[in-house]
Amino acid sequence: MAQSQTEQALSRLREMVFSGELAAGSNHFEADLADRLGMSRTPVREAALTMKAQGLVDVQPRRGVRICPISAEDMADIYDVLCELESLAAARAAERGYTADDLQIAQNCIDAMDAALTDNDRTAWAEADDRFHTELVRLGGNARVIEIVARYTDQVRRARMMTLPLRPLPVKSNEDHRAVLDAIEIGDAARARDLHRAHRNAARSLLTGLIRDLGLHRL
Repeated sequence: MAQSQTEQALSRLREMVFSGELAAGSNHFEADLADRLGMSRTPVREAALTMKAQGLVDVQPRRGVRICPISAEDMADIYDVLCELESLAAARAAERGYTADDLQIAQNCIDAMDAALTDNDRTAWAEADDRFHTELVRLGGNARVIEIVARYTDQVRRARMMTLPLRPLPVKSNEDHRAVLDAIEIGDAARARDLHRAHRNAARSLLTGLIRDLGLHRL
C-alpha cells in the first residue's frame, strides 16, 4: 500500500532528524520544510505534530518547527524510567514460562548484534539492539509498560545514533543481553531483573557522558 503524503513527510523528517540533517536546537519554517520535501505544508504540519508527541520536535506558532535539543539530564531521566520498566518486563518474562521457541525473536536479535559487531557495523548493531529491547518489553506482557516505554524510544534512538561513532565497540552489551535472555529461559526472575537493571544503568552512564563530551547539552 502506498504511503500517504503525511506518512512520507513523517518518514523523511524523522530520517533528517536522526541523521542530524536537521540539527538539534535548529528552527525551521513549515514552508521551508515543505519545499525541501517537495510537498505542501499540510502533511508537513501533520507530521511535525506527530513528532512533537514523540518528543522529537516542538511546534511553535509563527516560529515553525524547532528540533528538540538533546539533553544529558533528559536522557538520564528517561533511562531511569526505562531501567525500571524494562527490568520489570525482564522479571515478568522470566515468570511466564517461555520456551526457547517463544524466545527465538529475542535470540535472533542477539545473533544479528553479534553479526553486526563482526562486520564492525554499528548502525546495524543499534537497529538490532532496538529490536531486542522492544521484544523484551513485549515478552513482559504488560500493555501499560509497553505503552510507556514506546513513548521514549525515539528520543533515546536519536541520542544513541548521534553518539554511536564515539562509543566503544559494544561487545559487553551483547553479553549482557545474552545473560538476560538465559535468565528468562530458566525462569530466574530476580536474576533477569538485576542483570537488565545493571545493563541499563551502564548504558545510561555511557550515553549521558558522551552527550556532555559532545557539548549537546548546551544547545
